[in-house]
This record gives sequence, C-alpha cells and structure tokens, in this order.
Amino acid sequence: MGNLGRLELLKQFTIEEPENPFNWYALAIEYLDLDPLKAEVNFDKLLDNFEYYLPTYYTAAHFFTQKENIQKAKIIYEKGIKLANETNEIKTLNELKNAYQNFLFEYDFD
Repeated sequence: MGNLGRLELLKQFTIEEPENPFNWYALAIEYLDLDPLKAEVNFDKLLDNFEYYLPTYYTAAHFFTQKENIQKAKIIYEKGIKLANETNEIKTLNELKNAYQNFLFEYDFD
C-alpha cells in the first residue's frame, strides 16, 4: 500500500473512530512529509482534545522545533514531561527529559 492508500485508510479510521487518539496521531505522522500544515492541524487537535495521549508530546515537540516554533515546542515538552511524571511512565519521561535538555541547550534557554 502506497502513501496515498495508507493516508486514505487513516483518514477513514478518524471518521469511524474519532475518539481514538491513535488514529489522529497516525494521521499526523503520515502527514509529516506529505503535508506539514495538515500534520500541524492534527498535532494541535491531539494536544487540545487528547492531552492525556502521551505519544503525541515527543513527536509534536520535535515537529514544532523543526518549524522553528520554539516557544510552542518548549511548552509541549514541559506538558509532556509533566504528564509522563504524573502517569509514572518512566521510559517516556526519560526520553522527553533527554530531548528537552538537548532542546534547551540548542536554543540557549536559561
């Protein structure tokens, strides 16, 4: 199945199960290279409507860093770290903390 077939299938999943955050996450990932604006819309939807869906944070923060929306990326990292800590997701917490430290170093936050 090519990208377009997979994209159509993922869109269909969001129609059939709009309450499932994984469907929106998979669609955002699929759009990363195909249509960054649509990827952004889907990440924003996840962050607004499914704030408990932890996988979003690492990928979305990286995405917004790449788009040079540095302040938004910083907020996403911080929210993700807080959520991972609250839900005791240690592996994800460590991944987010490491990425966040690298981010802070690169963008010279004090």
